[in-house]
Order: sequence, then structure tokens, then C-alpha cells
Amino acid sequence: MPELIPWAAPALQGNESEFVQDALASTWISGGPYVDRFEREFSTRNESRFCITTSNGTTALQLALLGLGIGPGDEVIVPGFTFLAPANMVLAQGAKPVFVDVDPETWCVDPDAISRAITPHTRAILAVHLYGNVCDMGRIVEIARGHGVALIEDTAESAFSKWNGRAAGTFGDVGCFSFQATKTITTGEGGAVLTDRDDLFELMSLVRNHGMHPDQRYFHRVVGFNFRLTNMQAALGCAQLAGLEAIIESRKRLYEHYVRRLSDMPGVVPQRIDEAVSPVVWTLAVRLDPEVFGSRDTVSELMKDCGIETRPGFYTPNMMPLYEEAHLPRADQVSREVLCLPLYPTLSHEAIDRTCDALNSLRGCHAIQDRLSA
Repeated sequence: MPELIPWAAPALQGNESEFVQDALASTWISGGPYVDRFEREFSTRNESRFCITTSNGTTALQLALLGLGIGPGDEVIVPGFTFLAPANMVLAQGAKPVFVDVDPETWCVDPDAISRAITPHTRAILAVHLYGNVCDMGRIVEIARGHGVALIEDTAESAFSKWNGRAAGTFGDVGCFSFQATKTITTGEGGAVLTDRDDLFELMSLVRNHGMHPDQRYFHRVVGFNFRLTNMQAALGCAQLAGLEAIIESRKRLYEHYVRRLSDMPGVVPQRIDEAVSPVVWTLAVRLDPEVFGSRDTVSELMKDCGIETRPGFYTPNMMPLYEEAHLPRADQVSREVLCLPLYPTLSHEAIDRTCDALNSLRGCHAIQDRLSA
């Protein structure tokens, strides 16, 4: 069996151990100064006024919805091709996720589909940036403002990417981030929200910590939850931010090598990145033409046999019992064809070459069937 190339791995090559040990030695292992530092540095890096850390990216989404008062009777527009956490959090608030189709080339939410889906019950648009790409924020902001609805950005997969020079996650009322182990930077598990609005910052700060007034312990002003990030996790995040330039540079260099290797490979269709987007690519995702490669899932299994981990595209909501009613023809096709290849800062060019060579060897339905029956 060849040496395994994992699909993802964190970059822990800086001050992570030192900072976490410092947090432990301080005995501030729950809240503490590293939380404040991380929030300050993360908001500064993204040129946003306020940052509130959370326990994970899903609670960041829930905090955004709670801050905006989304609840029963409300509709929130959600793209049909994404990890399902945004829709699940809308449903958890008693609101209705309204799924819309995606652009077949960028795979991000289609602004025209958003416009068609708005009703008098629409309270928010939840735009999800995918794989390091960024949605067409010019049009989406215009639609949200024109209809007087809130705009939430799920930036879990596109932290530090930019659209026309502005950071993803800073265009809407709230931007949500994840620092789960595979993400561009990690705190192990963790998340954050960014906002420029004073009212949202005040309310979400309360909700994140049981609804308690910060200067009046055990006095609860609103219904709240424990969505807090620990000081140890924040220490890890501070170390990641200290090494951020190297992380971004590595990801860009590896992405460019993938592009060189895959650009002329028949049957491989990359995600389109528009000129306005400066991406920090999270994973190298491509569509596989079924007439060239056959089943994407079969290709994934055969890549595993070659010692290379991959991930499929996200299932669309209409494939799952909670959301069967959605009609999403373009998202369905993207979902069936997307394969995510390994990409992380410590990946070598040799590993990328091996990955691309393995993928290239699987072109042709007959070759795949022959290998399966061998």
C-alpha cells in the first residue's frame, strides 16, 4: 500500500505549542486574554469593527440568526450546494430555509435565483462562499439592500479570500467563520462572527454568554447560550494568525501547481474563479465529466486504493429526507460530479503530482471497470 496522502492536515509549525502551554500555565483555560487577543487580531486582519468568537462555525451561524431575530414564520434564502449547517440552523430557529440553485461554473449561489426566491416572508439571505471562492457580493449586496433583508455570509471555507480587495465575510450584516481542524486556520474546533453593527455586536455578545450582562454577573438580559471559545483554543488561533502569511502563501503556491497539472487534463472541470476574487483556496475541488471518468464515487474509491484521500461534493438538500421538496437541477449535477483533492500547507509538489497522475490514470469508463473487475 503506498504512503497515504491525507485530504487535509493542519499547519502546526509555529508558536502553537508555546502559546497553548502559556495558556495552561496561566490557569486561564476557559475564558482569558488569548480570546480577547484573537478577536482583536482576527477583526483587524479582516478590517471589521467587531469579532465575537464561538465554539464552532455552526454556533457562529446560530448566533448570527439569533442576533438578527430570525424565527418562526421567517424565510431565509440558502444555496442548494453547501454543507448543510446553514440550513439546519435556520430550521433550528423555527424558520424556513428556502433553497435556490447555484451558478454551474462557480458553484456559488446564483444571484438571479436569489431574486426570484424573495417573498414578503424573506428575512435574510445566507450566502455561502465555497472552497475558497467568493460569491458575487456586488449583486447579492444590491439585492439584499433593495429588498430590505439581512445578509449573512458563511465564510467557513473562504477565510481571507477577497472580492474586489475586500475580505469575504465583511459585506453583510454578519460574517460567520469556522476554525475546525481542516480549515485555513484552526483552533481545533471553533468559530467567529464579524460585524460592523454596534447593535448586533452588543446583542450577540450577550447571547454568546448565556445572555448575561458583562458587568452584572448572573443577571440575564436575554435568552442566551454557551457558545464560548476557550482560552486554550484561542491561544492556538493566535499562533495560527502569527503564521498566517506563510499559510496563505503555501496554499496559493500549491493551488497554482494543481492548476498547471490539471489545466489540460480531459474531463476535469475546475471551479471558476472570477477576476474580482482573490482566493485562499481551502480544498482543490474539480468537476469530473462522467463521460470521461464514469462515477465520481468510483473514482474516489480508486483514488483511495492509490493511497490518496478525497472528498465528494456536498449532497444537495433534496437528497435528504429533511428537505426533499427542493428543486435544484444545477446543484444536483455539481453535487454528483465534484471531487475534492488534497490541499493543505504541508502538502508537497510531489504529492500533488502523484494525485494528478492517479486521477489521470482513471480517465475512461472502460479503464475504471477493468480495474474494478481485476
